[in-house]
Amino acid sequence: MAKHEGGLESGRVRQLWHLLEPLHAVLYYAPEVFEEAEALGYATEERWSSYFPYRAAPLGAVGAEQVTSAFYSFSPRMVAEHVDPAWKIASPDVLLQARVRGMDRAYRTIFGDRTESPELAEAAALARRAAEATDTAGRPLAAANAALDWPDAPHLQLWHAATLLREHRGDGHIAALLVAGLDPVESLVSFAAIGAASAERFESRGWSPEEWAAAHARLAARGLVDADGTATDEGRALRRTVEEHTDRLAAAPWQALTIEEIDRLVERLGEFWVAVLSSGLLPSETTLGIGKV
Repeated sequence: MAKHEGGLESGRVRQLWHLLEPLHAVLYYAPEVFEEAEALGYATEERWSSYFPYRAAPLGAVGAEQVTSAFYSFSPRMVAEHVDPAWKIASPDVLLQARVRGMDRAYRTIFGDRTESPELAEAAALARRAAEATDTAGRPLAAANAALDWPDAPHLQLWHAATLLREHRGDGHIAALLVAGLDPVESLVSFAAIGAASAERFESRGWSPEEWAAAHARLAARGLVDADGTATDEGRALRRTVEEHTDRLAAAPWQALTIEEIDRLVERLGEFWVAVLSSGLLPSETTLGIGKV
C-alpha cells in the first residue's frame, strides 16, 4: 500500500475515515438533532431541510452558489431550494448552537453511560490532536469548522474532531475529482458505475434524469462507462486514482500522532462506531461508498 511522508498506509487513512464518518453523520439522522431544527422552525419531514443549514452554518450566511461550490455533488437547484430560505429561519450562529445541543443529546442516547467513559475521552483527545493539525488552505469547509470553538465535553470534542477531519477529507476529495476532470454530476455517475451505491441512491442529490443521462454520455465518450452505465476498465482505474489521491490528501493530519497512538485511537473508536451503526439511525447504503471503494 502507498504511504504518506509520515509512513501511514493509505488503507489506514481510509480506515480512520470509515470509523469517524458515522460519528459525524449522526448529525443528519438523529431525532434529537431534528427536534432542535424543528424548534427553530425548519421542516423535518425529510432530512434535507436541516442538512443544508446545519452543514453550511460554519461558512456563515453564504448564498446557494457558495454552498453548491463547497458541497459539489448536489444539484444547484436542490441547494437553492434549501439554502435560500435557511438563514431567514435562523442565523448560522443559532444553528451552530442547535447542532451542538442536538449532538450532545444524540450521543448521550446512543452511548449511554459510556458517554462519560475514559475510553471515549481518550479517543476524543487523540482525534482532536489530529484535527488540530489539519492544514485548511484551499479547504473551505475544513477551514470554516476549524475556526469554531472547541466544545468542552469530551464526547462533543470527538464529534467536532470527526466533523473537521471528514470535511478536510471531503475538500480534498473535490480537488481529486477536479484533477480527474469529473464535474459534480459526472462524479456521481462514475461512482455509481463502479458499484459504490445504486443509481437510485444518487438521485438524492437532485439531478434530473436528463442531466444524469447527459453526464453518462460524456463519460461514455471518454471511454469511462459502458452503455448500461457500468464502468469500463479505464473508468475503474480513474476512480481508483481519485480515491488514492483523496487518501493522500487526507493523510497529513495523522502525522500528528504516532503509529502506536493511531492504533490506540482505532481500538478506542471501535465500540462507539459499533454503537452508532447498531443504533439503526444511519442508512445501510450511502453515497460515500464506504466499504465498497
